[in-house]
Amino acid sequence: MSAKKLKVIVTGATGMVGEGVLHECLMHPHVSEVLLVSRRTLNLKHEKLTELLVPDFFDLSAIATELTDYDACFFCLGVSSVGMKEAEYRRTTYDLTMAFAELLCLQNPDMIFNYITGSGTDSSERGKSMWARVKGKTENDLLRLPFRKAYMFRPGYIHPTPGLNNVHRYYRALSWMYPLLKLLFPGNTVTLREVGLAMIHTATRGYDSSILSCSDIKKLARAE
Repeated sequence: MSAKKLKVIVTGATGMVGEGVLHECLMHPHVSEVLLVSRRTLNLKHEKLTELLVPDFFDLSAIATELTDYDACFFCLGVSSVGMKEAEYRRTTYDLTMAFAELLCLQNPDMIFNYITGSGTDSSERGKSMWARVKGKTENDLLRLPFRKAYMFRPGYIHPTPGLNNVHRYYRALSWMYPLLKLLFPGNTVTLREVGLAMIHTATRGYDSSILSCSDIKKLARAE
């Protein structure tokens, strides 16, 4: 594994996945600096951490120079599609993600870009599920950008990291069942720690597939 210290950008840390990925970055010896790009502060102090508040992710021109010279971006920003029309969900998912990724690609062409999607994402972009079509198009277009490498993370059930704050009520309610879920559905369960470690390892050692299922995430998380 490369011994290079990583400078990474993390988004979505006010949500469960982003907070967990940020936690692993701050704990990991191969990550030297973390730029947290967020709409609101986490009120978290750490020697590795710099926080950059962005009121509007569709207007990033003023901060472009602050997004330069980074090795990886772990893009964990996302919203639920529940109750949303397709046009609205596409804007807050596809349009927002692509605007951010396209700017990063210009500023950091040698960057690793990781994107959280979900199990069931529709790469054909033609299925019946609205969220899966939108996520599929987002994945496909991210993979076309000239990053050094982009990885699409498709976790199923994510077991929260104990002690963190932003655990979604759905995961909090099911966390007691994790040992059983892991036993019955090993290919559809993963821990949030494994997601964070796997993201870091995409930048330190790479992976042979651009689309990572739970099994891939667990394998990559164990890599040394």
